[in-house]
Amino acid sequence: MANPIFRNSETFNGRTSPTPGQYQQTQGQWAQQQPGFQGQPPQGYQQQSYQQAPAGGVMTLDDVIAKTAATLLVVFISAALTFMFMPPTLMGPALIVSALVGLVTVFMVARRRVIPVGGVLFYAAVEGVFVGAFSKMFEMMYSDIVFTAVLATFVAAGATLAAYKFFNIRVTQKFRKMVFIGTAAMAGVFLVNFVLALAGIDTGIRDIGSKAGMVSILISVLAVGLAVFNLIIDFDYVERGIASKAPASESWRAAFGITVTMVWLYVEILRILSYFRN
Repeated sequence: MANPIFRNSETFNGRTSPTPGQYQQTQGQWAQQQPGFQGQPPQGYQQQSYQQAPAGGVMTLDDVIAKTAATLLVVFISAALTFMFMPPTLMGPALIVSALVGLVTVFMVARRRVIPVGGVLFYAAVEGVFVGAFSKMFEMMYSDIVFTAVLATFVAAGATLAAYKFFNIRVTQKFRKMVFIGTAAMAGVFLVNFVLALAGIDTGIRDIGSKAGMVSILISVLAVGLAVFNLIIDFDYVERGIASKAPASESWRAAFGITVTMVWLYVEILRILSYFRN
């Protein structure tokens, strides 16, 4: 109920794979319908799997890691090229256009039953332009802040994954609902602020640097918290997909969802770091 990329997928919501209990009930019904049934299914019947493996293979954790790394690499390359070669006069238009195109791409690709690889890589390239322009804007004001933000983002993501695995965090339906409500509310605030900013109205809730007030700091702290919670839900979706023997192609959906959350986390960490620089 949080990341739209996973939320719209039946595979990652566990609705396409029968449970062992469901399979045993079906097995019993099948056996009872056979002539001469004596209480046991025919020899060899027990060896059948719960779900037939997809023709192209099934999704594995290695697949997800590899495709997530590939998607993030495209983001990095696009961001690095933008950071190095984009003139400062074009940063503003690049930020606006790439943000809008990236948002539209997320919803267009997420609704597809089979995730198009080209769509995922296109999003990564567009989002790289946004990340590069956004990072350059901050780097021009605060030297070396980008490197610190990148490092902090991957440390935060690694710590979140470690906590998820070692503390056996359970993602309940209530947790999903709370994160979804919080994320939707935050998105609504960002959208309204964006429209007002285009109209020349400064609400003061998304300032950067030491001039930011407590409201801006609180918003960014809440945003980082929500990004981390969404990352936990993303990890849970991946586990669901692997458990339900999702097709190997669904690894791209997992990589897509994790990349979206990672970019959001980076942007908010970059903002927070700027609050303590002058």
